[in-house]
Amino acid sequence: MGDIITLGADLERLLKLRSHVFGMQMFERRADMEAIPRIRRPKAVHALDQLVGQASRLGWTVGVTAEDLVGAQCRAVVGLGGAKTEEWRSGRHMQGVWFETEADSSAHQAAMHCVPDGRYEALAVGPLSSGRLANPDIVLFYATPGAMMYLINGMQWSGYKRFDWSVVGESACADSWGRALTTRQPSLSIPCFAERRYGGVEDNEMLMASPPEPLEAAVRGMNALARNGFRYPFPQYGIQQDVRAGMAVSY
Repeated sequence: MGDIITLGADLERLLKLRSHVFGMQMFERRADMEAIPRIRRPKAVHALDQLVGQASRLGWTVGVTAEDLVGAQCRAVVGLGGAKTEEWRSGRHMQGVWFETEADSSAHQAAMHCVPDGRYEALAVGPLSSGRLANPDIVLFYATPGAMMYLINGMQWSGYKRFDWSVVGESACADSWGRALTTRQPSLSIPCFAERRYGGVEDNEMLMASPPEPLEAAVRGMNALARNGFRYPFPQYGIQQDVRAGMAVSY
């Protein structure tokens, strides 16, 4: 528990975050979610984007089941309520709204990363600092593009790998928590219309979702980079200055 709280504090400090680092934990039994101390339960139907926003912006720990979530799209990404029906796969509800044809809509649905149906009854989201989620499946936070690049630099400090991330467009929660939950890999996303309109995401923010372990490695990497003089935010050097002195130090 101490390690997960420390991870959140380290990320907030190193990346100068303006909102909480939070976790998402899946539960096979609803009762286990409801047993979390002082867990909040929605009093109205919400989009999962809103509940993620409550954890990130308000610091709330919130538990949900399928009936708390609006429509099949939110439920399908996290595998709740058997949402992946043939009607959902057809994408008809998005035809003429986000995509021109039903074939386009269906292709979008097929491209989404979604937790398989049938295993989980509930999930909870909440800030790591509260200590209420003992074993989050994934850790998430919003940050600027500059902070995300610094995080990636930290991930690549040791055991370098190239990251390849895709974009489904609308329903970008499939690029973040959907992908991280299904692949168990760090997943960077550009938040979509629904996340910004209903989840309170600001225009300059991106979303990272990842199992805790890669983020722990990123913290170690960012601390190493800081010792080399690389700290976020990066100070501007000047677009008209002789670049040689700066480049000699950094490269």
